[in-house]
Amino acid sequence: MRLRLFFALLALMVGVAEAQQTKPWPVRAVIVVTFEIGKDTGDLPGEFQLWVEREKLTEIVEFPGGAHPLRTNAEHTVIGMLSGTTLVNATASMMALGLDPRFDLTHSYFLINGIAGVDPKYASIGSAAWAKYVVGDVAREIDSREAPKEWPYGIFPVKAHEPNPKTLPNADPFKSNAYPLNAGLVDWAYSLTKDLNLGDDPAVAKFRKDFVGYPEAIRPPFVLIGDSFASDYYWHGKIMTGYAEDWVNLYTQGNGRFVMTNMEDSGFMEAIARLAAMKRVDARRVMVLRTGSNYSMQRPGHEAVESVTAPYIGTKLALESAWLCGSVALHNLLTHWDAAYAKVPVATN
Repeated sequence: MRLRLFFALLALMVGVAEAQQTKPWPVRAVIVVTFEIGKDTGDLPGEFQLWVEREKLTEIVEFPGGAHPLRTNAEHTVIGMLSGTTLVNATASMMALGLDPRFDLTHSYFLINGIAGVDPKYASIGSAAWAKYVVGDVAREIDSREAPKEWPYGIFPVKAHEPNPKTLPNADPFKSNAYPLNAGLVDWAYSLTKDLNLGDDPAVAKFRKDFVGYPEAIRPPFVLIGDSFASDYYWHGKIMTGYAEDWVNLYTQGNGRFVMTNMEDSGFMEAIARLAAMKRVDARRVMVLRTGSNYSMQRPGHEAVESVTAPYIGTKLALESAWLCGSVALHNLLTHWDAAYAKVPVATN
């Protein structure tokens, strides 16, 4: 009788454990990066490796709908996702994660981060920018050699008749080019990190000195608020940087400024918007942090083609900045989880 009761209790315990394993993990934070160079640990790091090693994302989770296996900590409270580069991979990977029944992401904070081209007008290589806006690049374009001579470039909004119109056309169907983030959360993250020492690199410091006439570009790395412009074009140069400045200003109605260029962020944000509409995620809990690995244009006196094909002199510095800056916000959220779960934090001063 006792033996029969023992086996009945054992079966009940096993059943309870299995039921617990099949419940979605209540994820507190998702770290989103776009690429890795080699392995996730132990070799030359890309965007993923420092997060995996330093946040102890030791468990590998297969991710059939993604571009790379997920990583998680032992408590299954933090997930790391490598999306793959370009807009299509960013969008598809974020949708796959958001629809995965294994994870409860309804109260998760998303830290989208990675290296980027930085506008020397506003920041330097190694600097870290928290975005209040992510802007996409759905546009019309004609080759600049066929454009009117007075045009600065050949790219302009759908339904517009020239580049950089004073206002967006009323019939523009791509107003979703602009994705505003939760400004209160951005200000909170910035307030935590604005005085961080992001370190420096002697070779980068020497390179920065060539940006005569760009005082922000020659500064050591620093933290700022600056917006993200995502494009499937890997564009580069002084003229294209001017276009990005104009485009971000136009689509944020003068409220944003272009600082970082990349090939993923608008894809992430479109997926977030759709997942939020499905009640799968909370769009108020999304942060976008980009760090400069290279300038978005050539040095004064140099050619754009030389600059665009040169190795990224600031990759290592930018990768460190991404973790140094992003981990401060991440750790604060996790340390004060009860409060962060209940209410999205905002800056207090």
